[in-house]
Amino acid sequence: MARILKDPGFVHLHVHSSYSLLEGALKVGDIVKAAAADRQPALALTDTNNLFGALEFSEKASGSGLQPIAGLQVTVAFETPDPMARVAPGQAGCANVVVLAQDETGYANLLRLASRVYFDGALGDAPRVSAAGLADCAGGLIALTGGSTGPLDGALRQGRTELAAARLAQLKAAFGEDNLYVEIMRHGLADERAVERELLRLADTNGLSIVATNEPFFAKTGDYDAHDALLAIADGRLVSDERRRKLTPRHGFTTRAQMADLFADLPDALNATVEIAMRCAYRVRTRKPILPNFARVAAEAGASDPAEAGVEVVRSEPEELRAQAIAGLDLRLAQHGTAPGMTEQVYRDRLAFELDVIVGMKFPGYFLIVSDFIKWAKEHDIPVGPGRGSGAGSLVAWSLLITDLDPLRFGLLFERFLNPERVSMPDFDIDFCVDGRERVIQYVQERYGHEQVAQIITFGTLQARGVLRDVGRVLEMPYGQVDKLTKLVPQNPANPVTLTQAIEGEPKLQAAMEEEPIVARLMEIAKKLEGLHRHASTHAAGVVIGDRPLEQLVPLYRDPKTGMRVTQSNMKSVTPIPVPGSR
Repeated sequence: MARILKDPGFVHLHVHSSYSLLEGALKVGDIVKAAAADRQPALALTDTNNLFGALEFSEKASGSGLQPIAGLQVTVAFETPDPMARVAPGQAGCANVVVLAQDETGYANLLRLASRVYFDGALGDAPRVSAAGLADCAGGLIALTGGSTGPLDGALRQGRTELAAARLAQLKAAFGEDNLYVEIMRHGLADERAVERELLRLADTNGLSIVATNEPFFAKTGDYDAHDALLAIADGRLVSDERRRKLTPRHGFTTRAQMADLFADLPDALNATVEIAMRCAYRVRTRKPILPNFARVAAEAGASDPAEAGVEVVRSEPEELRAQAIAGLDLRLAQHGTAPGMTEQVYRDRLAFELDVIVGMKFPGYFLIVSDFIKWAKEHDIPVGPGRGSGAGSLVAWSLLITDLDPLRFGLLFERFLNPERVSMPDFDIDFCVDGRERVIQYVQERYGHEQVAQIITFGTLQARGVLRDVGRVLEMPYGQVDKLTKLVPQNPANPVTLTQAIEGEPKLQAAMEEEPIVARLMEIAKKLEGLHRHASTHAAGVVIGDRPLEQLVPLYRDPKTGMRVTQSNMKSVTPIPVPGSR
């Protein structure tokens, strides 16, 4: 049930989750719980250069009665960098801007921005978008000037007021004065106090509203030390190194009352947060799977003249599926015959039944697509497994060469795979030889369009043993001591043991914590960081195919090693066609 507050007072509009990799120490669920505990009506998630957690946040927030606002902290190159230099956030010309989606158009532009930061530059460049690229995607978005890592604060700290004014003019030209807010932060940093007066002057001079933000990276003040260790891990530095990036205990998740006290002298800045939340009326939602039209793809691929790419499709997908399945069954029966005690009519009746179910559930395109790339792999001598799981119970799959198991011969049931009473996307477990996997992916990209095909992202996390080693290193503990402690944590990949469980079950760990304060500190910090996202990589067993450029449906990420297009949503958020599985 939605919360109706007479005076919300303040809404968080600049929040980082653990999807701000090795930067945020707040899990999405913990953010929602913290907001709900404070009876906050709305909240914006603005992870750095990604929308990894957008759908998860939207689902969990709305389920808790919290209005989710889709947002992004995007790194913008305001001045043209040296083309020979690798520009990273914080270097010359780059600064962070926060953008929030007001409506469907704004969210579409958010998707474009989240993708462009990875694809506009060369492979290996730090994620960023040009100021012109930001302006190109400004429709339907509200922009905040980014606070302490933004283009205004950075220039003002250097005493370059003219540069700050020029950057603000760029943003104002892109978003207009109604959709641009000058961000004011108060985390207790001297740098923030030094520029606040000039920020207020710039806002007033340009007819812009100010907005108060807190930029939480962790839950509460007591989590500061753990988050500080996380930043040290991210930078490859030691906690004792005073030259590295450091935040303050005030970068925790503040309550409405705390923000009201902190900005009591700037009530307009607080009111602006509520105003912005009321203007953002779009929520990220799930949708039914969208498949490319196989029949049209096949017709376009068969056109002898590129000008004929729009040729009329001769057969619909249901017709194509029936034709291929009947022909395939004829071939299978000619090669293998019927199972003992079965007649050809039994096979044909079963095939007709399955086809009716598949067509009725609107999945003929799925079967045709999977059959298409499996046939291609077999024709090009790429080993393909015989099929596993419930998909082996489909006679249509056997007829289309998707599987190599005759389900009638082995008494396998189709209903376990596809059942009208339990509507879900069919899922074939397919094994490809690892040596041919990339060739299959390339075929799918060429067949359905590079812009319509992507692999799936996966996230590595700080797990029990790994986080102990990471924290021990930044705390400057002896390697041998950390290694000994780490080996006391049971290693079970199938059912990972948490640090809490390991400590409860291992007296030697308990004794070490009681005897040495540094070990107790190691365990305390490691437990708080355990489970946070550490890095993004490419899933080896899933490919997404859409009926349009995927950037219109899901934000895209570029694998920094391979350059492969990857969805920013993981397996739980996208329904994959499992093309390149290598088991």
